[in-house]
Amino acid sequence: MHHLNELMRTRFAILLFLLFSLMDLQAQKLDILLKGGHLIDPKNNIDKLMDVGISDGRIAEVAANIPRERAVKIIDVSGLYVAPGLIDMHVHVFMGNDPGAYIANGATSVMPDGFTFRSGVTTVVDAGSSGWRNFPLFKEQTIDKAKTRVLALLNIVGKGMHSRFEEQDVTDMNPVMTSNMITKLYPDILVGIKSSHYWGDFTQVDRAVEAGKMAKVPVMVDFGEHDPPNSIESLFMEHLRPGDMFTHTYSYGPNERETIVDENGKVKPFVFEAQKRGIVFDTGHGGGAFSWRQAVPATQQGFKADVISTDLHTQSMNGGMKDLSNVMSKFMAMGFTLKEVISRATWAPAQVIDRPDLGNLSVGTEADVAVLGLREGDFGFLDIRGKRLPGKRKLEAEITIRAGKVMWDLNGRAAEDFK
Repeated sequence: MHHLNELMRTRFAILLFLLFSLMDLQAQKLDILLKGGHLIDPKNNIDKLMDVGISDGRIAEVAANIPRERAVKIIDVSGLYVAPGLIDMHVHVFMGNDPGAYIANGATSVMPDGFTFRSGVTTVVDAGSSGWRNFPLFKEQTIDKAKTRVLALLNIVGKGMHSRFEEQDVTDMNPVMTSNMITKLYPDILVGIKSSHYWGDFTQVDRAVEAGKMAKVPVMVDFGEHDPPNSIESLFMEHLRPGDMFTHTYSYGPNERETIVDENGKVKPFVFEAQKRGIVFDTGHGGGAFSWRQAVPATQQGFKADVISTDLHTQSMNGGMKDLSNVMSKFMAMGFTLKEVISRATWAPAQVIDRPDLGNLSVGTEADVAVLGLREGDFGFLDIRGKRLPGKRKLEAEITIRAGKVMWDLNGRAAEDFK
């Protein structure tokens, strides 16, 4: 009898706890309620109509039909797609006015906030603009001032991408200093290492991987500008580790960069094997690194890049590459599904840079949200050679929310009507 009474009291206590928890949930005020949208959250395997509640800058609730009376502000997103804030894993935002500088503290880089929110992007990863010598300046000058979340890959060259000539300086490729800056000073910002624009053998790649092993972070490699081209099969199978990144996947410049698709239009078999091995294939569109003659046959043969990114800078943003939503639309024109392109710009890059707190709308995460419109019509998409591929669908950022604040509102959906 005593045992039975204890059991009943325990069950009653649990019941009370659940009841009060439900009452608290129902009473919780939401700062913003995104109402009526189609939620696509690849991490949580959600692809259906769901409301999203935001409170104190975080995702408070994801459910069907959250009561309107619980919200301070209701944003009607019916007919639109709600996704985690997009992550652009390859940009250059170390903008500055250093005379003679290329990308590191130079005019080729751009300020992030002017190009992110308007395309649904809430997080960018600067791809090696700075090295350990000038990253503190980059942090003070750009990262600390941006409303966009700016993470970075640290260049294995101490001066970063200051000029093509300095990027060849083997004496400035210091794995120890690179690793120390990542692990001891800025582990929350520096999420990997970059090797790029090297004219020689595998030395720069190997130094970057050495630093990656020390810091326990992935390496991204831009493997162009070799004459004759170095072997990408050797790069994938002998020099890089699973989890390391090959960027500019769909580039066509066979005199200085080996391509993934051969001259007969066939994907090289070792490319599939490399992807199975865990090599991450990043788009890195850029101003000269995305060609239909590579991307279309690769897609038709079942090879798909793991991450969709822009390689944003002043020499790319007004050409074939417009912004991340446009690049995602290009992939849909090649046959990717909407869920596939959203995944490759949210949860996929979050996993690559080991930031599981990003790229999803799990309850408790910071409220970074992209509300996207999917327009139907006759559109055209350009590669870097100005060749046009037609498409019937185009993504457009309607609303971008960063840490619970509306940063972009294309049609005033979050605003009150003028009366």
